Amino acid sequence: MALGILGLKKGMTQYNDPTLGRIAVTVVEAGPCVVLQKKTVKTDGYTAVKIAFGEKKAKNTSKAALKDFEKVGSTPKRYVREFRVTEEQLAKFEVGKPVNIMDVFEEGQIIDVSGKSKGRGFTGVVKKWGFKGQIRTHGTHEFFRHGGSIGQNAWPGHVDKNKKMPGHYGYDRVTTLNLKIVKILADKNAILVSGAVPGSKNGMVELRHSIRS
Repeated sequence: MALGILGLKKGMTQYNDPTLGRIAVTVVEAGPCVVLQKKTVKTDGYTAVKIAFGEKKAKNTSKAALKDFEKVGSTPKRYVREFRVTEEQLAKFEVGKPVNIMDVFEEGQIIDVSGKSKGRGFTGVVKKWGFKGQIRTHGTHEFFRHGGSIGQNAWPGHVDKNKKMPGHYGYDRVTTLNLKIVKILADKNAILVSGAVPGSKNGMVELRHSIRS
């Protein structure tokens, strides 16, 4: 169970740490989020809190979703996620109330960050899987970045499943573990996270308490 918050990756910069010196950090605009629902063992079989983040136009929101936001007195939100929490953590939240950074995290805390990796479209085996490629001699023509043979003999006579081949690369859910919160800018709803956060600029990310801490 890991309590968390939603945010947007704004890019990278540098921060002068008193002990480590100049370090690379990622700026994340985290919250404020609104609590949509509290799930309990009695009603849902488990304990979790459902939160929403990011403004969205009402005309682009379904009627069912609009009713959910109206019940809690909130405007339509773009992102809705659910975080598993303990009963003690769940008691700290109120439906319809905002959740800010300071309600979830503190400076120096170790967190896990999840997001969609950058999409790179259709790529070959050299870029996608790191294949070496073919030998670059006089006998090789138009085959330098090919993957090589994929077939087999008469038996079994087919290509194995999960064979590394060209295809769609990127835009997968990626989680980076054990990142440190260097600084919290509460007045700007932003935090500085040591290291790289998955995803592209303005991509939605989920920040959670570290599962290993």
